[in-house]
Amino acid sequence: MTDADLRVAVIDDWQAVARLSADWSLLERRAQLQFFQEPFADEASAAAALAPFQIIVPMRERLQFPRSLLERLPRLRLLALTGYGTRHVDMACCAQRHIVCCASGGAYSPAATAELTLGLMLAAQRHLARADATMRAGGWQRGIPLGRTLEGQTLGLIGLGRIGGRVASYARSLGMQLLAWSTNLTAAQAQAAGATAVGKSELLQRADIVTLHLMLSQRSLATLGAAELALMKPGALLVNTARGPLVEEQALLAALRDGRIRAALDVYAQEPLPADHPLRSMPDTVLIAHQGFSTERTMAEFYGQSIENILAFLDGRALRVVSA
Repeated sequence: MTDADLRVAVIDDWQAVARLSADWSLLERRAQLQFFQEPFADEASAAAALAPFQIIVPMRERLQFPRSLLERLPRLRLLALTGYGTRHVDMACCAQRHIVCCASGGAYSPAATAELTLGLMLAAQRHLARADATMRAGGWQRGIPLGRTLEGQTLGLIGLGRIGGRVASYARSLGMQLLAWSTNLTAAQAQAAGATAVGKSELLQRADIVTLHLMLSQRSLATLGAAELALMKPGALLVNTARGPLVEEQALLAALRDGRIRAALDVYAQEPLPADHPLRSMPDTVLIAHQGFSTERTMAEFYGQSIENILAFLDGRALRVVSA
């Protein structure tokens, strides 16, 4: 591979922030860069657009790289991943095709998503989106429901890892009572975070607010379905900043449509969320666009380290390589 024909695709840059988040000048001297700011419609369109590129910089898990796509990218030699997760990449196929995978963002802090979780809790409890819309329409207080304080309420944390633990620390400082559940959570681990370990059903029945902090896997898929959502208190708030498929979508839509629960969501089963998706018109919801990790510091680390990884690869060195 010579620098003259080297092409790098920076994909899924939906916020159009990649170029501003890092210094690309050293790489631009050695390669042709192209930034893709719109999602690909399907795998065929992704294959057609990316086939000419030797290096691809994806943004997290927005585009899946199964064998069927990788085999349609004959020139691909390096996936400069943002983040360390590889669930969206067929790593065995990469090994067979001699495609190197490098990671970035090793110091990525749980604070970004944890703070957004707290922000969604506050926005939903104090009706901030409706209040903002009322003000911009020339109104004042009429039509804005009374808010609810977080102090004294019970927070149920489904998952108590790095992000869930950080949310727990915020909630404790606000005077909330904490319950926690995950498949392998012990009483001692929960106690160390200031929470009480309980069963999933008990957590759902007792919590005023339920937040999700699990990794998506076959085991965690649809952790909350119709039966689980039916256990939640009337008017309880569900906050999901983890992954959309942790909640069974049709069951969530039914619960929201019936007014049984409220929701504040950052993640969805399909992303970007289609413009005509029924969630967009559901009552008692706060909806944002998978922004949990999207901070200036995170993007600077993701793209800055990706550039380092690419330059090292071009110089014949391996940097931050991940394998199956």
